[in-house]
Amino acid sequence: MPRKPTNLIYGVDDEPPLATALLLGFQHIFILSIAFIFPVVIVSEIGGSPEDAQTLICMAMLATGLSTALQALNRGPVGSGYLCPLLNGPAFVPASLLAGRDGGLALIFGMTAVAGVFEALFSQVVGRMRKFFPPEVTGTVVLMVGVEVIPIAVPKFFGVDSIHPQVQALPFLVAVTTLAVTAAFNVWGKGKLRLYSLLIGMVAGYAVSFAAGILTIENVRLIIDSAYFQFPQMGKFGMSFSTALLVPFLVAAFSSALKTMGDLTTCQKINDADWKRIEMRSIGRGMLACGAGNIASGLLGALGQSVSSSNIGLSIATGATSRRIGYAAGGILILMAFFPKLAAIFVIMPTPVMGASLIFTVCFMVMAGIQILMSRMIDARKTFVVGLSIIFGLSYDINPGLYAGVDPILKSFLSSSLAVATICAVVLNVLFRIGISRKLEFELDPEVDTSEKIFEIMEKQGGAWGARREVIFNAIAAINELLDASPFLGLSGKKIALNVVFDEFNLDVRAVYDGMPFEIPVALPCIESMQDAEATSLALAAFTMSKYVDKMSFSTKGGKTELLMHFEH
Repeated sequence: MPRKPTNLIYGVDDEPPLATALLLGFQHIFILSIAFIFPVVIVSEIGGSPEDAQTLICMAMLATGLSTALQALNRGPVGSGYLCPLLNGPAFVPASLLAGRDGGLALIFGMTAVAGVFEALFSQVVGRMRKFFPPEVTGTVVLMVGVEVIPIAVPKFFGVDSIHPQVQALPFLVAVTTLAVTAAFNVWGKGKLRLYSLLIGMVAGYAVSFAAGILTIENVRLIIDSAYFQFPQMGKFGMSFSTALLVPFLVAAFSSALKTMGDLTTCQKINDADWKRIEMRSIGRGMLACGAGNIASGLLGALGQSVSSSNIGLSIATGATSRRIGYAAGGILILMAFFPKLAAIFVIMPTPVMGASLIFTVCFMVMAGIQILMSRMIDARKTFVVGLSIIFGLSYDINPGLYAGVDPILKSFLSSSLAVATICAVVLNVLFRIGISRKLEFELDPEVDTSEKIFEIMEKQGGAWGARREVIFNAIAAINELLDASPFLGLSGKKIALNVVFDEFNLDVRAVYDGMPFEIPVALPCIESMQDAEATSLALAAFTMSKYVDKMSFSTKGGKTELLMHFEH
């Protein structure tokens, strides 16, 4: 079982009290509700009615609730087992607009279901593709997942929209108040005050919005006029299909799948104090849950879904990652689809409160991506993979029209900053893998060479491999101890041949020298009881070496000794 990080109040396997889980579930739903704007945008763009938009929001609640609970499952073939809520993701918006203009809502829902099938199939093969998604790729994806939200969050924070193109003073005041209260309770709050920091901040934001006239009586009347209970109109618009729209929807599904990989990588890391690498089984199960969620969205009549990075940022911020919160949030969303009054609370959320909440959570997603990137050594190759991917990803948001003139097929792959950065990272990673050997051979001359040579060789190769820094440094220290011990092994004038082999799970260093094996003390040698200075120095070097190595063994052949030093990666 993974070791729970000290900054978590409720880890993934913990079970907070029901009342706490429900409150934290509501807090996550406030973040998820920001995505309810996408059904409204789609319906307005294709000429639908407000009633159609309301129906889509109810279906979004139902589909999102089912998918979020499914994602939290940790038994069976479906579900990553993490608190990783889903929402109507922006990845599907461009494709949905194309489908809506060609065939209305029915075509959107049919193609969404097809995208879900593709995502489910991809989940079954992703485990065999680990080498294409090393930390420099997944870290870049996680970083860009957070960056992609910035163009949505910042205008809302400043009160800028189609009606108000300039910064608005009152909305800005509301946003600053919301963010300040949230950050204050998150930084200085203890226990439940930190757990509910975003909820407290949003309550303050609602209150200031009402006082400033941004949230009006007419908005509140929407809650009053909404029905207490109403059955969702599942499958109201039907489903249709078009082969011409396969590429846009498959690209959207692929982008969503890679985003899922990045977000679930973050979930793994924040829930394991000893995290080292991606665990592909839970990634595959999580992708399958997303695929199932999109199939359900198509059948029910909702837009395409993907995991919510902002909610993962919220989990990091509050220190609550229990999957029980995922069940609570999923259950509440499903109930809300039947109780329009509850749903209306989220529908009237003031725009600056949305912006402040998003910015708060984006901070943690960006840092999570940076931490994944820095968990490995970086050389020139990986610098280009990360740097170029981020640069061209950002170019999409800096100059949105830059990719407008590309071929329609390519345009489907370049639909967002995340898509551009992800494709760049995957392609460049494959390209820059060319010429990297997983084996390193060199010799040490005890009379000439120093620890500097060991450091230079291993540091350079460790960066090329993308190895964990502490593992490479342990190997450097162990080899250096062997070099220091060489005079006491009779190796003056003789060379030590080293063969280093690396994969994602192991680093093995084989040292071959002309001499005999030496004893490895199980405890620190007692210097006072040892009369021979050379024996004392050798024993100390051997003991120190054993502290850096996970496993050591000797073998002899043809008068030569081979020392195997194994390091778990």
